[in-house]
Amino acid sequence: MTQILSPTSSARAGADLTEAAFSGVSSSVLAERYRDVRAATEQLAARLEPDDYCLQSMSDASPPKWHLAHTTWFFETFILAPASPDYEPFHESFGYLFNSYYNSIGGAHPRPERGLLSRPTVSEVARYRRHVDALILDLLGRDVLSQQQLAAVEVGLNHEQQHQELLLTDLKHAFAQNSLHPEYVQSNGPMERVVAPPLRWTQHDGGLVQIGHDGGRFGFDNEFPRHAVHLEPFELASRATTNGEYLEFIEDGGYEQSELWLSDGWALVNEQKWDAPLYWEKRDGTWYAFTLWGMRPLDPAVPVCHISYFEADAFATWARARLPREQEWELAAKDLAVEGTFVERGAFHPMALRNDDQPLAQMFGDVWEWTSSPYSPYPGFRSLPGSLGEYNGKFMCNQMVLRGGSCITPQSHMRETYRNFWHPHTRFQFSGLRLARDVGRDASPTG
Repeated sequence: MTQILSPTSSARAGADLTEAAFSGVSSSVLAERYRDVRAATEQLAARLEPDDYCLQSMSDASPPKWHLAHTTWFFETFILAPASPDYEPFHESFGYLFNSYYNSIGGAHPRPERGLLSRPTVSEVARYRRHVDALILDLLGRDVLSQQQLAAVEVGLNHEQQHQELLLTDLKHAFAQNSLHPEYVQSNGPMERVVAPPLRWTQHDGGLVQIGHDGGRFGFDNEFPRHAVHLEPFELASRATTNGEYLEFIEDGGYEQSELWLSDGWALVNEQKWDAPLYWEKRDGTWYAFTLWGMRPLDPAVPVCHISYFEADAFATWARARLPREQEWELAAKDLAVEGTFVERGAFHPMALRNDDQPLAQMFGDVWEWTSSPYSPYPGFRSLPGSLGEYNGKFMCNQMVLRGGSCITPQSHMRETYRNFWHPHTRFQFSGLRLARDVGRDASPTG
């Protein structure tokens, strides 16, 4: 078996954990954060019924119970086992059942069949979580972990926050297959409707700029190293594209005009019969969208959500604009507060912008914003050492970068350098778009 953490090999095999993934916080501070993050996961799961825990609607999604167990397996495997040579796993088979894609550690239960795991039961997974939590908190309380091991705890906490988002994303897709249109959370009646502020443009000079994480706080390895990039002058739209604007695209035959689409996207439009974003449904001439509140009338002022990269790109072409490059997005966001509609707000859905007092609004929260940048390594990139090196680096092919977080992202998890990535056909994520233009282009129909 490949060594999980190998400090001696970090120089030749990857970035040192303390260099690329550690904020330098104390064990006591990390223990408090550990309690908070683990409790937040269980609060999200507390809304579920027992019947919900094994739902898996497609191979790209996982059941809630698997998310709860996998995040626990991560701490057991990457912290408890290396820190305690005599550690005995909670269950000898959980390493196979709840490994995801860490091939250097061993085999894994087939991803499309995770929904078949009626055992271990929900209560046994809860015991598993309590068992691992007690041991991790004991290690942190005794302040016996090395900086490398504390860094691995931080990776685990940020990993769990990613799975909090995935739990809700996957659950929404599963609920959407049910004609009862189940509600994850009950709403307090109709949302107040507002009119989206007019779309404006904010110009950025570009030039030689620094992109990437500068250290001093947690960051994933794919955010490093900081490096220089030259950008031409560009403009960004003042807010995310709305449902109403996307509806104009649909009504103008956007899904019927091949010239708007990249070749692979046009093939999917025809193969999958796409004619609107995922979860949209037209009834008696009125558009509805399935949400974590159940089925709701489409709100034209809310950011459009659940579109693929191909749809985002086609809309931008129709709007006589383009998608931003990830470096443009990061440059524009670097001095902005990380504020917006995140999971802590409890909306579980993008929200309409209510004022027009910011040059750039909705950069964080609401919807992940597709960029035109392929997910690839930064110059000088090094994966984390050992098996943790499989976390991000091996996916740097055939995927596109998204930025900014969404309404189901934990706010403390987000920063301007954060790089999310998905295949361009992906629609079940909370993904939308923001338009960009080269300076001097004609205004788009939405502007």
